[in-house]
Amino acid sequence: MLEAGDPDWVDGLNPNFVIVYGDQRQTYLECYTIEEIEAVEERISKMKRGSNKRRILERLFSTLSITTSVDETGRIVLPAKLREKIGLNGEAQFTGNVTTFQIWQPAAYEADVLAVEADLEEFDVDDPLMLLDEDDEDEEI
Repeated sequence: MLEAGDPDWVDGLNPNFVIVYGDQRQTYLECYTIEEIEAVEERISKMKRGSNKRRILERLFSTLSITTSVDETGRIVLPAKLREKIGLNGEAQFTGNVTTFQIWQPAAYEADVLAVEADLEEFDVDDPLMLLDEDDEDEEI
């Protein structure tokens, strides 16, 4: 996924990606491929200059993010401030999403899984895919 999402990647190089850390989430880091973050930045650039929404999104996705890569051994080395932000000191939990992946402190991830399961019960559906048929009011960038 990271290699495919990095237009500059070629065999023998380590793929780059972006870690966004500058929002209110304190339990995980959101990671974007280069292509995905460029798509987000393109949408931001089309917003009205000087608008509060654009200013917030520019700060979160441009200023409070880092571009990094997988090292030669296939590991991701997180700076201390990012480990501290999510309370990570040891193992990490990686989760894939539709267009991003997240890095969690494992206990926080387990708590989130339980919360999602409780949320799912509120929808009272037999199959979670039924949620795709509902109008989505939670559209994000």
